[in-house]
Amino acid sequence: MEKKFKLVAVGGGTGLSTLLRGLKKYDEFDLTAIVTITDEGGSSGMIRREMNIPPPGDIRNNITALAEDETLLTKLIRYRFSEEGTLMGHSLGNIILAAMTRILGNFPEAVKNLAEVLAIQGRVFPVSDSMVRLVAETVSGDFLLGENEIASSKQKIKSITTNRKFDALPDTLSAFEQAEGMIFGPGSLYTSVIPNFLANGVKEAINKNPCKKIYVANLMTQPGETTDYSLYDHIETVERYLEGNVDLIVANNGPLPEEIMQRYENQKSQALLLDIEKVKKEIYMENLVKLELDERDGKLKLRHDEKKLAELIDKYFIRRKS
Repeated sequence: MEKKFKLVAVGGGTGLSTLLRGLKKYDEFDLTAIVTITDEGGSSGMIRREMNIPPPGDIRNNITALAEDETLLTKLIRYRFSEEGTLMGHSLGNIILAAMTRILGNFPEAVKNLAEVLAIQGRVFPVSDSMVRLVAETVSGDFLLGENEIASSKQKIKSITTNRKFDALPDTLSAFEQAEGMIFGPGSLYTSVIPNFLANGVKEAINKNPCKKIYVANLMTQPGETTDYSLYDHIETVERYLEGNVDLIVANNGPLPEEIMQRYENQKSQALLLDIEKVKKEIYMENLVKLELDERDGKLKLRHDEKKLAELIDKYFIRRKS
């Protein structure tokens, strides 16, 4: 049996799960997803507050991304209650992860067992099992506590940290140590990608490993978090918090649909400026835009095209070696 390429992908919810859905089609990759644990919104936030466990939503999203798409069990885990009542807004998968945490005694074991039940094509690890919150300082000097406050403030972020120090899980650090390639993003810069670097031991494990590292840039800026950020600004910020370098940049150079752009512009979100002349790194650029219906609000959203994105990743890590 041919040895698979150990690829570790780092991020949060929607962006990372999009990447994984594309990569799971490639048998060459042995996939591990490392997922942030600072989400406080929606169903995840309610479960986090009421049960004092790490938020399950981003983890559940990435587990199902690596599962077989059309099985009844996968559909059940993805199911979200949309009618009025006690369960409105909750994902069944979040509830199941919460129940398994109570039964098994800890969150990482619940994640591992749900992944085994779904027979996913890879592994999903929370970066930590600690209960921590993000703390952001804005350019105006205000301090924001928690992801919800950061996202709703629409203020530009100067720096991000957590309310206390916390340790990465041993499985997470082991994945970084054994990786033959790493991917950071796509995803919210300050609330999905960088929080993973803040866990004790993560930066050291990543930087000690000499493997090649890719940063997948977002399609657009995010109001507040990255207002007016260019591609170069994103890369500089990732490397500053990582205290290390990335080797390759993947970015979109395709047009964004005008009918969708107006809505984003009203929210003060802009297409990412590709100031590639400032980026002294290898860059892969392609039309990576895809429109996808968001199950949470029923609106079309801009997403990365998972097939094209996976093709670029495969081209870099596998095809150019052959």
